[in-house]
Amino acid sequence: MTIALPIRILLASSFLLLAACGDSGSDFSRPRETRNQPVELVLLEDGRPHPAVLAEEQLVRRGNGEEPQTLDPHLAEGVPSTHILRDLFEGLTTESPDGDVIPGAAARWNISRDARTYTFYLRRDSRWSNGDPLIAEDFVYGLRRSANPETASNSAVMLLPIQNAREVLAGELPAEELGISLLDEFTLQITLTGPTPYFLGMLTHPATYPVNRRNVEEFGDQFSRPGKLVSNGAFVLKSWKPRVSIELEKNPLFREADQTLIERVVYLPIEELSTEVTQFRSGGLDWTNEVPNNQFKWLQRYYPDELIISPWMGSYFFGFNLATEPFVENPELRQALILAIDRQVITEKVTQFGEQPSFALVPRGIDGYVPFSPEYADWTQEQRNEEARRLYELAGYSSDEPLRVEIRYNSSENHKKIALAIASMWKQVLGVNASLVNEEFRVFLQNRAQKAITQVFRAGWISDYNDPYSFLEIFRTGRRRTKLSSRNCGCDAILDEVGTERVRARRERLMFEAERVLLSDFVIIPIYTYVTKRLVDQHLRGWQNNVMDHHLTRYMFMLKTREPEAEVPAAKVEPEPELVPEPELVPEPEPQQGVNDVPSSEISDDEDMDVDGTSGEIQAEVEAEQATRTRKEGKGL
Repeated sequence: MTIALPIRILLASSFLLLAACGDSGSDFSRPRETRNQPVELVLLEDGRPHPAVLAEEQLVRRGNGEEPQTLDPHLAEGVPSTHILRDLFEGLTTESPDGDVIPGAAARWNISRDARTYTFYLRRDSRWSNGDPLIAEDFVYGLRRSANPETASNSAVMLLPIQNAREVLAGELPAEELGISLLDEFTLQITLTGPTPYFLGMLTHPATYPVNRRNVEEFGDQFSRPGKLVSNGAFVLKSWKPRVSIELEKNPLFREADQTLIERVVYLPIEELSTEVTQFRSGGLDWTNEVPNNQFKWLQRYYPDELIISPWMGSYFFGFNLATEPFVENPELRQALILAIDRQVITEKVTQFGEQPSFALVPRGIDGYVPFSPEYADWTQEQRNEEARRLYELAGYSSDEPLRVEIRYNSSENHKKIALAIASMWKQVLGVNASLVNEEFRVFLQNRAQKAITQVFRAGWISDYNDPYSFLEIFRTGRRRTKLSSRNCGCDAILDEVGTERVRARRERLMFEAERVLLSDFVIIPIYTYVTKRLVDQHLRGWQNNVMDHHLTRYMFMLKTREPEAEVPAAKVEPEPELVPEPELVPEPEPQQGVNDVPSSEISDDEDMDVDGTSGEIQAEVEAEQATRTRKEGKGL
């Protein structure tokens, strides 16, 4: 859906509250103490919950954002797929509830003195879900399949630390030459090109998972479908109803099945965040993938115990299509657009959940690494705006000849609001005419990769492992997995050195230099570093916040509901928030409808109001906040 950006819309400041409140029949108006409450958690000596406090039905319903493209672990991309795959499969290593790397299918391992050779010893009692024994050959086969160019795995680039992986990925060597050797039925050895501090964490990623050879050879590219998929994790795939649900059930052959309490987990692909909140409030979800930014204060008020906010190892940014005009060979224009965005306004007025404004790619706090910070990060926003105007004119644009550009993003209320804010800032500071293009996730990824019709596009990266290299290596020239840049910014040679450097201080300096080169070429528009924000039902326990935001369902369990107490006089009901009538809107041109647009008949009244109302609200917020900041900066405040 292409959204035309209105120039002037007068909106009351409380209009977003109207959109956020939803239906008045739900339980938001009930006092918190009158909602269903779980019993008090009682733990046994071994730390497990006492059977008496567990719900009779151990079912978890998890919101999961977009529909996964596939559940083939070597082809899957994106967070929605990896959430499910971590339940279905287990790598040589796995993660504890707090995100620490712990033994998985491998009971233990040895690391050579030069930190290049890892020997893994598998558990001898592990089984595939079809009863086959899980053996070292399964991991050898899985890693070779992942690296094989015929598989066309976009995630296989993660395997580059393994000896000969670069040549195998390029098709210069057969997959059998990958640096993996089978020592015996339950022991394998992996040889690296150089010390790789994050290697054990990398082995928790689906790209390194084993697959059952007999299963793959029997069903080919259909092996990951329900009724066919053989997995080695805590759950097995029961059903997949596209755009409706993906249901898993407990795997009785999993090595720790007796410690897995959840019997079923249902993943629901819900892209509209307000719909997720509605489902949660009505009891249809126990765990939301995210929540809308414009409902933050309302959720803080009515769901303070369920609203969970936690730091997340990820960066939110936008990218330029450097393969076509207007951005190819025009660094002045790219830098102008980067400077004209007020990140503080976005995090304070649009996202509102504690995200940190950022001018870097790598988030702060990753194992002591200090990201590169460009000089203009220390300027006032007004100084950045002045420089942006100078560069904009130098690039050949003006108020008489403004830049016309599309901002493309995948379906999400939060992505839409951020894109609207950026378009408004570019209009206000530079006079840019930006239109927004909203696409379903798969279409968005396809168009972004093809670089035919994209200009500016939403992007972001959630680290696959706890190391800055995870963010930097996605910009390697020709990288299949992300296709974020089509130019060699000069990082490749530096990243090659990072992969072989053993001295930590030197390795950090090399990563810093790679980030400096990348950001000095103005390839991306950093916006902020992530936090996770979701609603979690108080009955759901057994998980912990962690910076990787990896939460394996096998650690979770549901508490039973507390018995209602004797009837007492009705509690005072907290009044519903006063709803302000919708203000009149200045008419705007009819939006153009593109190939991927949703017909207006398929958009609910509430959604339509939110599109118009949000854009006006964000524009008003942006203009007011920037005006206030300009006055303060002028007075030296």
